[in-house]
Amino acid sequence: MDVRDYYRTIRRIESEITEESVIIVGAEGTQTEVPRGVAARMIAEGKAELASPEAAAEFRAAVEARWKAARRGL
Repeated sequence: MDVRDYYRTIRRIESEITEESVIIVGAEGTQTEVPRGVAARMIAEGKAELASPEAAAEFRAAVEARWKAARRGL
């Protein structure tokens, strides 16, 4: 891939993402929250894809539940 095409693809993907941070799904199905720029780069490289809105909501709810449980333990 031409370097200009690579960065053009990253900028296009990044412009399509509306949130500052998004949930991505990696190759093994692992989910993580990353900034928009990192997500665009990983999607362009074929290493990840955006999580569906439902999957992202479930992931964020699970993270919040773990955070609250950890706070109770302090």
